[in-house]
Amino acid sequence: MFALNNSQQEQRQYRIRLIIASVLILLAFGTLLTRLTFLQVLRYDHYQTLAENNRISLVPVVPNRGLILDRNGVVLAENFFVYTLEITPSKAGNVNQTIDELAKLISITSNDRKLFNKFRQESRNFESVPIRVRLNEMEAARFAVNNYRFPGVEIRSRLFRNYPFGKQGSHLTGYISRINEADLSKLEDNDELSNYKGSDHIGKGGLEQHYERELHGITGFQQVEVDADGHAVRVLANTPPVPGNNLILSIDNKLQEIAEQAFGERRGALVAINPANGEVLAFVSMPTFDPNLFVDGIDQDTWKMLNLSRDKPLINRPLKGAYPPGSTFKPFVALAGLENNKRVPPFSISDPGYFSLGGSHRYRDWKPEGHGHVDMRRAIAVSCDTFFYGLAQDLGIDKLTAFVSHFGFGKITGIDIDGERSGLLPTPAWKQKRYKQDWYAGETVITGIGQGYTLVTPMQLAYATAMLANNGVGVKPHLVSSIRDSVTGVIRPLPLETLDRIPVSAANLELVRLGMTDVTQPGGTAASIGAGAPYSIAAKTGTAQVIGIAQGQKYNASAIDEYHRDHAWFIAYAPADTPKIALAVIVENGGHGGSAAGPIARQVMDYYLLGKTPVKTFPEAEESSGVTVPDIPVETPHD
Repeated sequence: MFALNNSQQEQRQYRIRLIIASVLILLAFGTLLTRLTFLQVLRYDHYQTLAENNRISLVPVVPNRGLILDRNGVVLAENFFVYTLEITPSKAGNVNQTIDELAKLISITSNDRKLFNKFRQESRNFESVPIRVRLNEMEAARFAVNNYRFPGVEIRSRLFRNYPFGKQGSHLTGYISRINEADLSKLEDNDELSNYKGSDHIGKGGLEQHYERELHGITGFQQVEVDADGHAVRVLANTPPVPGNNLILSIDNKLQEIAEQAFGERRGALVAINPANGEVLAFVSMPTFDPNLFVDGIDQDTWKMLNLSRDKPLINRPLKGAYPPGSTFKPFVALAGLENNKRVPPFSISDPGYFSLGGSHRYRDWKPEGHGHVDMRRAIAVSCDTFFYGLAQDLGIDKLTAFVSHFGFGKITGIDIDGERSGLLPTPAWKQKRYKQDWYAGETVITGIGQGYTLVTPMQLAYATAMLANNGVGVKPHLVSSIRDSVTGVIRPLPLETLDRIPVSAANLELVRLGMTDVTQPGGTAASIGAGAPYSIAAKTGTAQVIGIAQGQKYNASAIDEYHRDHAWFIAYAPADTPKIALAVIVENGGHGGSAAGPIARQVMDYYLLGKTPVKTFPEAEESSGVTVPDIPVETPHD
């Protein structure tokens, strides 16, 4: 009986275990079925997409960057293909060991390693970073044979930028360089990041930066089927890239060359403009630099040399160099006096060689003995400080600055390059805000001759001179005159924009212009610049102090450090009766405008108006206020 009960109990326990096991099995199959239903029915589209993404790779196709050409079709920025050896750190394992092994096959310098580490820090771990650029055919073939030994290393064909004229015009063209984190953030903020997939470079500085959207183009894509090892099998679909558009400049490259050569080793800037339409004909900043250095990635030693040089070659002087205008400011002060009826012809003074303010303070003229009898026209021609001291005092600082501001002083011109400075047109309100001080009468006096707080850029002064030449009408200066569509070939001219129109009296304007024409005639401060010219030149010389000289102390350039000597200015337009070119030239620490800056301007005008090129560059600026006779130009065909 006892044995029977044990058997029944065991059977009951067996059935319970069987039921539990069956339930567990059913639950397991139910869970599996539910999961399969979820994955294969409810989430079918999602996993289908993932599977396709594993099978299909979307490869960006970088567009060709647009070209930059001068007004005559000369290419200033072009493209070329090169082989680059690149490492993807996330796939290469020990990167340093990989580079050491690569160096046994291909020459890799210490500078290559430095640039690689620099670029690696600026890139994401899954992005390829170049360890060598510009591989030759032999090096590419040598690596191709050993490619299997280097996972994460590949040879790529990349489009590189080239500036065939090197240093010439580098501040206007700018350059391209590798995209960094700041560039990525900006692209993301502007919702342009997708258009830079696969791109490594972006415009930095000059036209390359300002017209980045026009030059870059639109990135294309290829849908590529890949196998389990990630190798391409076939191209399923192709969206071709759209090349960037070409920029056609107003710049004359030969004129640019002549202007830069005329500077020689001197520091300074030149801007030449067509006063009728605002076209910039030449845009010079000296010294300059080679933009090709930045394309592959500039090495630290070269960067340090450029960045720390006392000559500051990286500064775009026409836009960012702010200088006292000196006597080049006088024609605009003269017109302000005439328009405000503070000087009505035939008003004149007898110049004793100084101006007395309140009988207690004397402001000396550059000519100690004075200029004798001086009217408005002669005051401009001989640059009589005494005349303009008195005129500025009679005008007052408010009327003076209000009028000359119409010529663009104290504001940017809006030229199509980023980073332009506004200069400084001082007012009592500005001084109170800046220094918490009242404005003094003596500050108005020296403003009349372009000294004191007043600061201008060469771009501003060239624009103001062009306004004088264009009867008081200021056309916005621009470097790009038109854009050629890369697909259709259609050339789209950029619209002209009038910035200001001053309703000046024709008689007053003519008087100022006659005074400027006399500057280049016998007796004027730049008589040698007009000597032998078959066209008339309206001009004004200027000397801008860098450091102050105590009252009564004589300026001695030879006793002063070169970088503390006066700057030399020269503004001009020609022909004086029918202006076709207006320009401003500054030679830093050059001394007198007529001897240092004037000859540079004469070479530029001779080529542009006559097609003449100089036999040799002008001599270095003299230390005195004397003038030198320019070289005799030789006529050559004008491009």
